[in-house]
Amino acid sequence: MQLKKRRKRAVREIGTPLAAATCALLGHAVPAVVHAQELMPWDIDTSMLIYSESDGRVRDTSLNLRARKEMREEKFLGLTLALDSLTGASPSGATPAGVVQTFTSPSGNSQYTVAPAAQALDTSFLDTRTAVTANWEMPVTRLALLSVGASLSDEYDYTHTGINASLARDFNNRNTTLSFGVALANDTIDPVGGSPVALAPMLGLGDTANKRADQSKDVTDWLIGVTQVLNRHTIVQFNYSLSQADGYLTDSYKMLSVVDPVTGNPVLGPPGSGLYRYLYESRPDARDKQSVFALLKRDFDGDVLETSYRYMTDDWGVDSHTLDLRYRWSFGGERYLQPHLRFYQQTAAEFYRTVLFDGAPLPAYATADHRLGEFDGLTVGLKYGQATARGSEWSARIEYYTQTGNASPGSAVGALANFDLYPDLNALIAQFNYKFGRR
Repeated sequence: MQLKKRRKRAVREIGTPLAAATCALLGHAVPAVVHAQELMPWDIDTSMLIYSESDGRVRDTSLNLRARKEMREEKFLGLTLALDSLTGASPSGATPAGVVQTFTSPSGNSQYTVAPAAQALDTSFLDTRTAVTANWEMPVTRLALLSVGASLSDEYDYTHTGINASLARDFNNRNTTLSFGVALANDTIDPVGGSPVALAPMLGLGDTANKRADQSKDVTDWLIGVTQVLNRHTIVQFNYSLSQADGYLTDSYKMLSVVDPVTGNPVLGPPGSGLYRYLYESRPDARDKQSVFALLKRDFDGDVLETSYRYMTDDWGVDSHTLDLRYRWSFGGERYLQPHLRFYQQTAAEFYRTVLFDGAPLPAYATADHRLGEFDGLTVGLKYGQATARGSEWSARIEYYTQTGNASPGSAVGALANFDLYPDLNALIAQFNYKFGRR
């Protein structure tokens, strides 16, 4: 599965008010000193993750720091910092061809070529991301817990700001918990070289007539959930979520090839450009996604089974099923092994097209992005963890991901029947975590 760049922005605006609120809470002279001796210390959790796709494709190195502190009795502050570095070659959406293909880079200032029969990969893919989140958690009654937070992230071509709030209420002698949450986000997209006009052709060096200014989108997420303790060994959880996005939802760096409907060969692009005809993709400016999630966790005298299922559907025609299974096997007192198996299945978006045919009317929306195509994904992994003598804990996991998909119906015409129009994807995932003991 292609690594989707998660866009969540680095904090500036919440820093001052959050610090002021913290100081105000701790500023009550004598009581504050007394409580400070009784409060829990910082919980600090660090991790490093490496995601690497085969054939020199996307590689992500991510560093994460999570910290949580009881600032006043039963009032907690949580902070996270994430740093991501993405490199490698990213599929552009153009289809393989029996000839050398030349593409103009997103900036419009350079070009790159792709060999005959090779997958069209944009080797200029490079980005870094810094993300910060802050969360404040406090009881509002004896049985209700309120959590509010903010998130900000920044990368070269994308900026995100968001706020969120959730409320959880216990019932039935604390065996049942009902929760409700909402998150609001505003994202600004400023692609390298500008955002292409939908379904506009790729142009030659230095020609930016097909580009326009930066874009934006708004996202609202809703969550309703219930968690139920069945007995002293078993707990279940059920969630329903709704995500509503409005604005610029197109990937500025994806395109589609226009080919002859009989031969399957690429057709010539704009006169004087020296390029074949490639059109930048177009997606609707709104998307509603709904999902239901169920989780079962059971303890077997120290071993823990966790299994979950998620179904997602949206108004783009994408339906997905995710089945996840983990079993934590404890041994030697402070050590454990945890095998992991995950299966994912997805249908294609209604406007997914592997290619567009010359002479046919252009659709309103079209994308060749494999992430919106029909595919199956399988993840197999193993995690090992153990506690240290100082009360800390470390863990390491390694996983292998493989994905197979299908081209859109009717795409393999003429010469295209000789090419793999949806290449398999394999990726290796490695992660190391270290959680510091409380001091």
